[in-house]
Amino acid sequence: MEKVTMADVAREAGVSKSTVSQFLNKRYEYMGEKTKLKIEAAIERLGYQPNFIARSLKQKRTSMVGIIVANIMHYLSTEISRAIEDFCQDHDLHAIVCNADDDPEKEKRYIEMLRAKQVDGLIIFPTELNTELYAGMIKEGYPVVFVDRKVEMLDAFSVVTDNRESTYKAIQSFIANGHRHIAFAVQPLIVSTRKERLEGYKNAMVEAGLPIRPEFIIESSIGEMKRKLEELFSLEDPPTALFAGNDRVFLTVVEFLKGKGLKIGQDVDLIVFDNIPFANLMDKPISFIMQPATEMGMKAAELLFDQINKVEKEPQKFIFPSEMV
Repeated sequence: MEKVTMADVAREAGVSKSTVSQFLNKRYEYMGEKTKLKIEAAIERLGYQPNFIARSLKQKRTSMVGIIVANIMHYLSTEISRAIEDFCQDHDLHAIVCNADDDPEKEKRYIEMLRAKQVDGLIIFPTELNTELYAGMIKEGYPVVFVDRKVEMLDAFSVVTDNRESTYKAIQSFIANGHRHIAFAVQPLIVSTRKERLEGYKNAMVEAGLPIRPEFIIESSIGEMKRKLEELFSLEDPPTALFAGNDRVFLTVVEFLKGKGLKIGQDVDLIVFDNIPFANLMDKPISFIMQPATEMGMKAAELLFDQINKVEKEPQKFIFPSEMV
């Protein structure tokens, strides 16, 4: 069976090839509703499949964008990516999602691969360790947006949350409830989000006149986290409150406390900075700092869409407020 062409569709619908082309490019203002319906019916009858490669060469666009997630294991990353994909779906774009596993080399390979595939732009949850590569894309005017994490010293479009301020308020709430021995647990301080949260912790402690004790600050990989927690809770004066820096730290902390027979809300109070699925169904007295993932994803996608469509804007940094629940 011969491949159905645009000319076949035009003949079947009784219109010109240029009108079919306008239809395929969604330029419906160039035709009446009756013509549009005739072309739709002809495509359906003939089973026509447009040649997207030829179209992209002609338009110099592929209608594809890349999303490079630092670590898909974080629920927030999944939520934001879903919102980006929803925006793309509504704006006739196709999203390709890649997971960098917090590995800058893997992130670099994905950036190179997606650009080789001629995607129209990138939304990156950056590892923050490919600064020269990021800077090169920005310098050449390639559409790129950073989300969740900032890249220091780069004038770029970014969408983040108020890490420092939200953590500061969380520690203040511990202090208001009478806690003085407050611990902080986070993965290695190699990205802006973790650094800002630690700054928020320290600011609240200093303002309250409480000492910042190095033994109360855990900076560790997930694999080493339980050993560090064991050391922390073996102190003569262990913490009565603990701030977990993200969802993966939280799950490790909960598992550790359960194994030690320590009860959340009785032996230790807990606040988590991250979006946790079904947090409202938990019967434990845990507070969560929830980030507006959908709004962040939509804003990141909108910023990329505007760059792709040559909407002139100066690079902007959007900081979304979080909410403790």
